[in-house]
Amino acid sequence: MSLAGKPLKDKYKTLITLNQSSNTGFENSSVKIVSGDGGESSASLGKAGMAIKPTSTALDATSTLNVQTASGNQIFQANTNDSTVKAGASLFNVTSLVKNMGVYEFSPNSAGYHYPVIANNIGMQGAEAYTFDDDWGNGTDPATSLDVSGLTDPENAIAIYWYIQHNITLDAVRYIARADGVATLNMHLLSYDIDTSTNYGDLSNGVVCASGSVPATSTGIKTSTLTLDSANINSGKVVIAFVENASSTDDYSVVFDCYYHVR
Repeated sequence: MSLAGKPLKDKYKTLITLNQSSNTGFENSSVKIVSGDGGESSASLGKAGMAIKPTSTALDATSTLNVQTASGNQIFQANTNDSTVKAGASLFNVTSLVKNMGVYEFSPNSAGYHYPVIANNIGMQGAEAYTFDDDWGNGTDPATSLDVSGLTDPENAIAIYWYIQHNITLDAVRYIARADGVATLNMHLLSYDIDTSTNYGDLSNGVVCASGSVPATSTGIKTSTLTLDSANINSGKVVIAFVENASSTDDYSVVFDCYYHVR
């Protein structure tokens, strides 16, 4: 649109200016960019940089900052609605990470009990004792608390605790599973409060974050995603993945891939 030949009184609202009373131009700190009638935009500009801030929480959007190719494909997106930043042709969340946990040829001591999987890259000498930790129970879900001293080998906790350093949101939890026979494998991912001051390592206030079930066999490898029950996990929590062979004590091998982003 051109302003040629149009009276200023009819088009002054379409002009862009800086929100300042003096005629100083760009300043060191950013200054709001406004329309000719003083209406605020989301942008501020100055000698040191620029800022984008919606003028109200009601205007927080999925594309507060949107960079596109000449053909209109988005390649960068800042979302003030859910505080995410995405980039690339697939708009992948730039704070996304993957946590891998699992067990190989695990032999459960009892059918119907929840057993944790290995969360950390750690060797387990004498790992046979690990199969006898029935402390997580045989209820519908794993136990929501743990007295770590009650474990057959309390040091096993070092292998199964995933400590959360930052507030995160789970985007998906994928499993890959196989059993030595026909077995119903119930899978859970729980977050816990951890005691770091008195009864060191004890867990409480367990919350189911993801869950699901798979009919595993020895003739194929099953993979799918668990249902996300409570996706947000705050820093300072401990997360543990569990597998329950509900039907037998047949060995199983399971991998959990936890896809998440930092909030």
